[in-house]
Amino acid sequence: MTTYTIPGMRVRDHVEEVPLDWSDPGAGTITVFARELADAARADEDLPCLLYLQGGPGGKGPRPVGTSGWLGQALRTHRVILMDQRGTGRSTRIDGRRMSALTPEQGAEHLARFRADSIVADAEHLRRNVFGGRRWETLGQSYGGFLTLTYLSKAPQGLRACYVAGGLPALEPDASEVYRRTYPRVAAKNERFYRRYPHHVETVGRLADRLAEGDVLLPDGDTLTVRRLQSLGIDFGMKPGYERMHWLLDEAFEGDHLTDTFLHQVLARSSYSDNPLFAALQESIYGSGPGATAWAAERERGRHPGFAETSRPLLFTGEMMYPWMFEEIRGLRPFRAAVELLAERADWPPLYDLDRLAANDVPLAAAVYFDDMYVDAGLQLDTAARIGNAQTWVTNEYEHDGIGEERVFARLTELVRDIGGGITGE
Repeated sequence: MTTYTIPGMRVRDHVEEVPLDWSDPGAGTITVFARELADAARADEDLPCLLYLQGGPGGKGPRPVGTSGWLGQALRTHRVILMDQRGTGRSTRIDGRRMSALTPEQGAEHLARFRADSIVADAEHLRRNVFGGRRWETLGQSYGGFLTLTYLSKAPQGLRACYVAGGLPALEPDASEVYRRTYPRVAAKNERFYRRYPHHVETVGRLADRLAEGDVLLPDGDTLTVRRLQSLGIDFGMKPGYERMHWLLDEAFEGDHLTDTFLHQVLARSSYSDNPLFAALQESIYGSGPGATAWAAERERGRHPGFAETSRPLLFTGEMMYPWMFEEIRGLRPFRAAVELLAERADWPPLYDLDRLAANDVPLAAAVYFDDMYVDAGLQLDTAARIGNAQTWVTNEYEHDGIGEERVFARLTELVRDIGGGITGE
């Protein structure tokens, strides 16, 4: 265990060995990394723990540089645990090199061990064996809300209270239904972007025409295609997403040539080099029980001609992963064969226990962002109505990254406190 101090925080790093497959502990092990934070002035106090469940899939824990936002609030009363989800960061990271060493079948089986049920089992191991075994609270951002409901389904005895920001999943996951709801919301975000920056209708059209010629290379040698450009719209669901896109496009051209600045930024935003599991497991998070995901985002896109590469104004896509990405993006190519098999898989273990969730007594407070581009507000409210002891706060003041605003975490904790706080005892 390594201990050190960063501004305002005492830090302890923990590395634990856990089974690769929790259903077959003899099938090998991986390591899971967790960073424990405490207010520097209270580091020796016996404070309760708050586990932060990062968005994703394939999200590593935050690397804090200060005590602003929700983190500073939490450190006033808790130790905060930042876990790198298995396969990310310092938790036996999965990358192209590792995938290249596996057959397609081995790769698909390997990736299937990195979903919510395994992440929850890792968290429970840490709670029991590293952090004293007492119930802890959780804060789930985005996909962290999916993890929260799996946690409440699999091991509610470990939880004192749960907070979720923009991430209650459907309890009978259906990837096709998710994208049926998603494309119209993404189209609306495009409309708002072009309304704010109308001159970029011409900029983006000019870019698409240039890329359609097929000879524009990114710094890593990949060809920049129109559809890869469109995928940058994934950022439109975040508060500063329109502005980040504006400034990217603002420096796209120098005369008739695309600038190196533009090409380097596009590469950084679309390579998935830091989080390949985000692309590889994106649709698999909806696999629960019978039924294949079968490239749901790709199938649904065909029903929305406005997203065609030849449409003008050109529409950007959102949090959708497509088969072509695993051909055109260098860092994702080693995942291609395994991800194809995952898309065909029709026998997923269930992630949610509907009866247990209905009878839930662990306080759950969830922020539902009414205009959320990624997680449909209607589906979230349907889910909340089926979970015992759940409260929702519906707001259109924030985008999907609202957790970065101090008010969000404070409001969620108020909701739990107003009903008497979390469960006490071990």
